[in-house]
Amino acid sequence: MNFLGKAFDEITEGETFGQSLTIDASHISRACGMFGDFNPLHSDAEFCAKSRFGRPILHGPMTSAFMSASIGMYFYGTAVAYLEHNCRFVAPVFAGDTLSVQWTIAQTLEKPRSNGGIAVLRGQCTNQRGEQIAEATGKILLSNRMPLAATQAV
Repeated sequence: MNFLGKAFDEITEGETFGQSLTIDASHISRACGMFGDFNPLHSDAEFCAKSRFGRPILHGPMTSAFMSASIGMYFYGTAVAYLEHNCRFVAPVFAGDTLSVQWTIAQTLEKPRSNGGIAVLRGQCTNQRGEQIAEATGKILLSNRMPLAATQAV
């Protein structure tokens, strides 16, 4: 049996969730190939040594993807669609950094015709030193755990 994530009728505003991941050099090199983005800030250690960062940095979309991954897992099996994601990057990520994301359910919007609702999310990503790396917002459409008829009968 697969893990079942939280359903719309099981969440509350203010609830938090998240996860952590240590970034290594392979994350950076794999992102180059995945995105086709071989900008020297990600792929050339000599170039980076002379840059403001001093070493290769992780692609922003990889940070964003890491952040959204915890949403997919928290709502595993109950997500209908991830509707919106906006991410702002405020600091670089290097190999060896451990990223931690924490999402807060900022608002819940009932959608009875969908037998569920939308969770409006706000996320913060920090490194192992507690420095903010990125912030994001998202919206996800979720199903209820209980069928619509059962919730109306209660």
